[in-house]
Amino acid sequence: MEELLKQHMFAAHAVAATGAVALASSLTHPLDTLKSLLQVLDSRWTLRKCCIEFDLCREFQLTVYCSFSLQMIHTRLACMYLLGLYSGFGWSTVGKFSGMGARFGIYEVLTAFYKDGREDNYVYVSEALSAGIAAGAVEALISTPFELFKLREQVNSASYLQRTFPAKVVEGNTISSKLLPGYNPDVKAFSQTVGLLSALPKHSNMVDGLKGYPWMLAGSGRPPLASEVKGPFNVISLEGWGALWRGLRSGIARDSIFGGVFFSTWQFLHIAMLDWKAIDMNPPPRSIDEIGSVSPLAASLAAGFSGSLAAVASHCFDTAKTRSQCVVTPKYITMERKFLRWNMPGIWLERVTGIHPRDRSILFRGIGLRMARSGITSFAIVGSYLLVVNYFV
Repeated sequence: MEELLKQHMFAAHAVAATGAVALASSLTHPLDTLKSLLQVLDSRWTLRKCCIEFDLCREFQLTVYCSFSLQMIHTRLACMYLLGLYSGFGWSTVGKFSGMGARFGIYEVLTAFYKDGREDNYVYVSEALSAGIAAGAVEALISTPFELFKLREQVNSASYLQRTFPAKVVEGNTISSKLLPGYNPDVKAFSQTVGLLSALPKHSNMVDGLKGYPWMLAGSGRPPLASEVKGPFNVISLEGWGALWRGLRSGIARDSIFGGVFFSTWQFLHIAMLDWKAIDMNPPPRSIDEIGSVSPLAASLAAGFSGSLAAVASHCFDTAKTRSQCVVTPKYITMERKFLRWNMPGIWLERVTGIHPRDRSILFRGIGLRMARSGITSFAIVGSYLLVVNYFV
């Protein structure tokens, strides 16, 4: 009987946690969509086609056209349906289930190890900080693929460029079809390339030779937009399996800082509230267990404030991860990077954390939206979970 009761108790807590995450995700996903669009927006937003240039090697650059502008965002918000703000909601919810489950699970395991052998149920702020950093790193590893698909869906919903018909495939282009599956090179770009080389001595095999080099076809034309490569099959076939964890460095830095700041701040506020509660107790409590627990509202407010503070501390890495995931990099370029031993530009800190030096001036773009999203998410998750546990479990 006791075993059955424990199983029902575990299932009840699991259902409460699942419902809390789903509620928080549904409330804050529109804010996340707006935040993502602002982060991938180019600084030259007055142009209809803004581009972000990323240095791939010393003599080669990939230009990715971003299909958004600031004017487009306001226009889209004025005329789009409400469902447009919930693009990628499914991927976001699944990612939150797995990511937050790993975050809180790893944190509880580590803090249980810290508390082992102590008389009272007490965790120091420094221990909460270290446990939060480790939990955040695991969360980033698990949730990065879901965030990639979510971002591609959000970009696709905000795309204002007209859908063009597929370009005609250059006949005989067998190599590029293997290296770039699902992407048809632009015949116009190929013709322009041949025209630029028309001044050279005529060679009968020049055109056929160009067809054998996919970088001449795709590198001289427009690379695929992030809105065009959004599904798991398209991402894997065009960019490879490694693209699922693109931006992992900045993601680990973001979630580690977020987890450390969130749990340490929450633990500090929790201890302060317990000390304040113990002032009016007579006789004074001998341990922290005799004080009891704080109210669900106080715990929710503390979690909301901790989430907003953690968002401020980690927002620059969130921007770096969002912008890196919005770039479509075909597999053959990734192979060229490995062969050429290409190193990321920037100082050592930027290389380690995955921040591109051209993004230094926009790293804090959308910080207000992320503060609101993280604060509301933390408040809703903790509040709804404690409410269900206290009144129904």
